[in-house]
Amino acid sequence: MKKRLYIELENCIGCRSCLAACTQCGGHEQRNRNYVYDVNPLISRQTMPLMCLHCENPACARSCPAQAIQIHETGAVLSALVEKCIGCQNCTIACPYGIPKFDSEQNLMYKCDLCIDRTKDGIPPMCASVCPSNTLQWLSEEEIATKKSQFALENEKWVSSMPYLEGGTNVKINLPGILQGVEKLF
Repeated sequence: MKKRLYIELENCIGCRSCLAACTQCGGHEQRNRNYVYDVNPLISRQTMPLMCLHCENPACARSCPAQAIQIHETGAVLSALVEKCIGCQNCTIACPYGIPKFDSEQNLMYKCDLCIDRTKDGIPPMCASVCPSNTLQWLSEEEIATKKSQFALENEKWVSSMPYLEGGTNVKINLPGILQGVEKLF
């Protein structure tokens, strides 16, 4: 049963446990590959996680002249391969979501690889396994469909990962709470 990372943006409490867990994932060299964005710190305490959406046809991989960015059979778009990356930074420019980062010391691009060492075996990525507010969840297509049926919104308004920027994505982000005006009380 294929599972996907599912994000409920309005649940984020800004605890940043996902960031701490990311550094502990195998192969990350203690480097954080996700981010938590303060939406408007002068007005509210609302935060949201930012991570690679693992596009089905990723601009980062298409723009790489060295073919250093590989797509795993699970759909995860992996960080640049050390032995192939030439440090051109095309991937960081091409990504419409601004996710890949470039490490000038290592001359290498890095980004979320969906904890491929875990997810290829059906184990949730580190960020989803520690999220206390269920902002980040590891769900099957059936579980995502059940969540979707709880909201009376048009299909194209239910998730942000629709074909507007990069076609489909392997990470689904729900928007009903935001579109329906759900406000969090902190």
